[in-house]
Amino acid sequence: MIAIIQRVKKASVSVENKLISKIKKGYAILVGFCQDDNEKIVEKMAEKIANLRIMADNQGKMNLNISQVNGEILLVSQFTLCADTSQRRPSFIKALNETEAKKLYELLIKKLKEKNLIVKTGKFGEYMEVEIINDGPVTIVFNN
Repeated sequence: MIAIIQRVKKASVSVENKLISKIKKGYAILVGFCQDDNEKIVEKMAEKIANLRIMADNQGKMNLNISQVNGEILLVSQFTLCADTSQRRPSFIKALNETEAKKLYELLIKKLKEKNLIVKTGKFGEYMEVEIINDGPVTIVFNN
């Protein structure tokens, strides 16, 4: 599982030119599920995301987690994160199949919400336009 977490001032997702989700301050998270991923990995990732301290405190230092600033999460599935880029044309054979990836995506949403986080989403398996206003910029990559 690969998650790219960006601290944002705001972010949104549109499908077919229709806004489907938007957040203010928080995290825009692009997440890809790879072949060896499972429920245990998703649970660990939810814990990491909830406890990640990259939000600014009163002194401007990255010292707070998303809950402490009443931030929101925009979670967007992106199978291309699992790409094999050893050749000029990426291969996506390492990405988890759509059915299993969707189950893990929905589990991640559930686990984050169980931590009392506000989670909004893209539309799984759809072509999306994602608009992100990065704050910092601060970008963290979790790979399992």
